Amino acid sequence: MAEGERQPGKDSRGDRSESVGERLLGVLLDRAHEMPPKLIAPLIAEEAARIGGREVSILLQDYAQELLVPLSGRGLFVGEPEAIDDSAAGEAFLGAAPVEVSRADGVRVYLPLLDGSDEVGVMALTLETVDDEDRRLLRRLASLVADMLVTKHAYTDWFFRARRREPMSVAAQMQWSLLPPLTMAVPQAAVAGMLEPAYDTAGDSFDYALNDNILHVAMVDAMGHGLEAAAMATVAVGAYRHARRADIGLSEAYAFMDQAIAGQFGPDHFVTAQMMRLDITTGRLQWVNAGHPAPLLIRDRHVVGRLESPTTLPVGFGGEDPRISEHTLQRGDRALCYTDGVIEERDADGEPFGEERLIRCVNRVQHAEEGLRAQVRRLSHTLKQERGGRTSDDATLFLIEWRGGAADRE
Repeated sequence: MAEGERQPGKDSRGDRSESVGERLLGVLLDRAHEMPPKLIAPLIAEEAARIGGREVSILLQDYAQELLVPLSGRGLFVGEPEAIDDSAAGEAFLGAAPVEVSRADGVRVYLPLLDGSDEVGVMALTLETVDDEDRRLLRRLASLVADMLVTKHAYTDWFFRARRREPMSVAAQMQWSLLPPLTMAVPQAAVAGMLEPAYDTAGDSFDYALNDNILHVAMVDAMGHGLEAAAMATVAVGAYRHARRADIGLSEAYAFMDQAIAGQFGPDHFVTAQMMRLDITTGRLQWVNAGHPAPLLIRDRHVVGRLESPTTLPVGFGGEDPRISEHTLQRGDRALCYTDGVIEERDADGEPFGEERLIRCVNRVQHAEEGLRAQVRRLSHTLKQERGGRTSDDATLFLIEWRGGAADRE
């Protein structure tokens, strides 16, 4: 055959046939596009069976972050909810890494379902054996499954109902719908937050966004309880997002939020707030405090002080232009923001919980091997136990970690 001639039946672009893994992922993408949300999980089970997977389960975290709850559906293995603190599924969820458990009938594999860096839940399935090719395919399958669940979540209440383990107040539903993902991580920084009580929260909320090299963070605590508090928190966060997206400074954002609350609810209503900007390339942290508790600075797994700053009046009270405070973080530093419900809850003797007990709890639960999501969850649950299970006011935590390093350049 002369040089340059094509062999009959051969495509000059090379072998374009699909591998088993590519076929599996492609079928999921092709079929899921217009599939009703409730049929997504059964579709996953059906396609997993093609590579020998059986007893396929999709487990979603409940709102209190105590259990992983199985979705029901044709072809799915539906067992009891699994405790996050005491199960292989929980280990995969908290560690954001696959866990394999050898059994008499094969290997049970638990794969974290990651939406970016936020954990959606866990996918579990059993295979006869597991090799490196299986692991590679399963990791990609879990990523695709997470994306599908997050996308379909916007179209249905089915996933919400599975995650809800107790009756939830209208105010709490409003707040959960307002929140960004509870966890976000990039190489230079990470954040994680948690709300208590999960099923009856009202006036607490937080928000964040990473724009170029600047991490924007806000935490708000609206006065009162119930729907009015939830409505004020919604307006405050909405005003903050509007100001942030207009790329105005912290002082101007405070003024914008102040006008929104006063204009909507009148001069006798207020929201305490804290707005921050962290340059993720330098560790330069700037913030404005509007009547909020000072954040705690954590270094080498111990609280080393408070991020003290002048405070201005809560938003809604028409305070003067706030002073912008500044602190340069060291690599590995964490800033713990919290609402006053964390320290003002009273114990059985009527004594406030207090900041000192909060600091002792923070120091006790810091573990180097745990990620930020696991840390803030452990701290929230520890604080609740220390309060004797009582949470009469919202008790919200938000943890920021600066890791350092240059950001990606275009």
